[in-house]
Amino acid sequence: MLSYLCLNWVLLVLFTGPTVSELVVIGEVGQDVTVPCHYSVRDRNGITSMCWGRDRCPNSKCSRPIIWTDGWRVTEQHSSRYQLKGDLHSGDVSLTIVGAREADSGIYCCRVEVPGWFNDQVINHKVVITKARISTASPHTYTSEQTSAPGSTSEPSFTVTRTWPSVSASEAPQTASDPCSGTSDCLDVTANLQNTSVSLPSQQHPERGLYIGIGSCAALLLILILALFLT
Repeated sequence: MLSYLCLNWVLLVLFTGPTVSELVVIGEVGQDVTVPCHYSVRDRNGITSMCWGRDRCPNSKCSRPIIWTDGWRVTEQHSSRYQLKGDLHSGDVSLTIVGAREADSGIYCCRVEVPGWFNDQVINHKVVITKARISTASPHTYTSEQTSAPGSTSEPSFTVTRTWPSVSASEAPQTASDPCSGTSDCLDVTANLQNTSVSLPSQQHPERGLYIGIGSCAALLLILILALFLT
């Protein structure tokens, strides 16, 4: 009976393995992403080896290992983009992914090898690398008011509101210059327009004035001839 219970316990440990926890870490493309992992170190004898792998933690070691330590220093490193920047001697074995990429998304295993059967500290991390968010400039609203001149019979004043996105000073459109810089200039322009409009009718019918002149001359000549006959 005792041997049967011992066999069941051994089989249960073999198939279940160590307790595994899982955490989620989210980062952005181009940024350094730190995947946390720590273990307790009471004294120098508590410092132990560990590994990081690019897959779920198996029953032993790491699948697709990317970095190994002997507890004191890094002994194997798959790429310089994978670094341990924490204090290894105090149990900080957090993994830093330098310049994260979308391809770095996936499951990462942190296994701290504790002496004894099935004593390893195992943590699975789900790393999600997303594209950087692009901030959009808030639009600005410009309001222009148009009013009629005093004494005119035009329609009442109204307000027009337009919305444009903000632009830099180099992209801002150039403002057209005012057609008349002062009140006197505007009056001169108005007077010139009025003179032009008055003189247009006389220029449109030059033949009519010629006929009137000829008729007047003929009438005067006829009156002179009659006066000579009468005298």
